[in-house]
Amino acid sequence: MRALVVNELGTPDIMRMEEKPSVPPGPEEIRVRIRAAGLNFPDILMIAGKYQHKPPLPFTPGMEGAGEVLEVGSGVTEFSPGDRVVVHAKNGMYAQETTLPAAWAIKLPQAWNFAEGAAFWSAYCTAWVALVERGGLQAGETLLVHGAAGGVGLAAVELGVALGAEVIAVVGSDEKAAAVADKGAAHVIDHRQETFRDKVLEITDGRGVDVVYDPVGGDVLFQSMRCIAWGGRLLVIGFASGTIPDVPANYALLKSCSLIGVRAGEYARRDPAASARMITAMLKLAAEGKLHPTVHQTMPLTEAVAALEVISSRGVIGKMILEVA
Repeated sequence: MRALVVNELGTPDIMRMEEKPSVPPGPEEIRVRIRAAGLNFPDILMIAGKYQHKPPLPFTPGMEGAGEVLEVGSGVTEFSPGDRVVVHAKNGMYAQETTLPAAWAIKLPQAWNFAEGAAFWSAYCTAWVALVERGGLQAGETLLVHGAAGGVGLAAVELGVALGAEVIAVVGSDEKAAAVADKGAAHVIDHRQETFRDKVLEITDGRGVDVVYDPVGGDVLFQSMRCIAWGGRLLVIGFASGTIPDVPANYALLKSCSLIGVRAGEYARRDPAASARMITAMLKLAAEGKLHPTVHQTMPLTEAVAALEVISSRGVIGKMILEVA
């Protein structure tokens, strides 16, 4: 099978397509034919050696995918060859095949195609861990989502609406504004035209928002603390801006608010039972039509570098997906 391989750290164009042997599944493992792989901003960081997870060289990037089970190892009873599945791992999905623990796979919902399945895991698990497990978002609360049209942002908008929150989405284009409105955002703020802090205070009659979902970092985090409600929760998802901010601790004191870190993948690894409950709950919402991954564009595996450049351009609505032939 073929796979894109990182032999040295750098920009995505250092990846090379290589022939690799298929890896037979061991006990409790499955071998999967990847049909679609999800792309994420952390993939770019991992290739550069700047992500918190630093796999040893050489490695194949890609944290999520969807495809068909080719072979099952001993002890695997929940999957059979031919099953359509969604899979996730720390890396390895920019390839025609992957072998991984069966516990890292779920059945692909019947209503979804492979591209939609590959767009699910990272974005929606991040949103769930942030909003439900860490943020305790309640029906009737206000939720401010930054980067709201990106993969993790759009998932947070959709999940927030499904949980009964009043969602305020911050975007940077007319197309993105339309996308978040289509997902149910009650208010849309275009940061090109107005200051989100002032607009949030206007929308909430000066009270501020209960929960902030911030995958951007930088000054966005600082300004969010200036429009958060008393006792609010600010969820630190990531730093897509490229800047890790110094936290203004005096604002945390004045607002009696909480700054909460969210590392969804590690959360699931440390508490598999909670992860299973999370997936069950989200698949139920998906079956009810309340959650549906948004695919911005699909590109072939051979054009992974160009696809990652699209992510870097900040123009993606939902998820970029690689089609694997």
